[in-house]
Amino acid sequence: MSVELVAVERRLWSGQATFVVAQTTEGEIGVLPGHEPVLGQLAEGGIVKVTTTDGDTVTAAVHGGFLSITGDKVSVLAESADLGEEIDIDAARRALSGEDEAERTRASARLRAAGHSV
Repeated sequence: MSVELVAVERRLWSGQATFVVAQTTEGEIGVLPGHEPVLGQLAEGGIVKVTTTDGDTVTAAVHGGFLSITGDKVSVLAESADLGEEIDIDAARRALSGEDEAERTRASARLRAAGHSV
């Protein structure tokens, strides 16, 4: 299936995938090719994982937005998002101790997307 991972400021990733997992406000959803059409609202501080047809995993921290699923396409349209491989771990850890709850939520998601425990 075709997958697009897009944030307001840029396209983070697009390509062919065999599986997508996303955290929505209704819970976590797993998507395989041929999935029934769904429109879901992405959870703040959620994670999206895409398993590519090459067997690689693309992981992103997403902050708000929508997930659109048709029979052969998945579109992740996030208000903002960070690819796990691009995340500044030290900055995310510092943000965890801040007073802004929204920023702590984003920092937690960034660390999880980068493969680090919170």
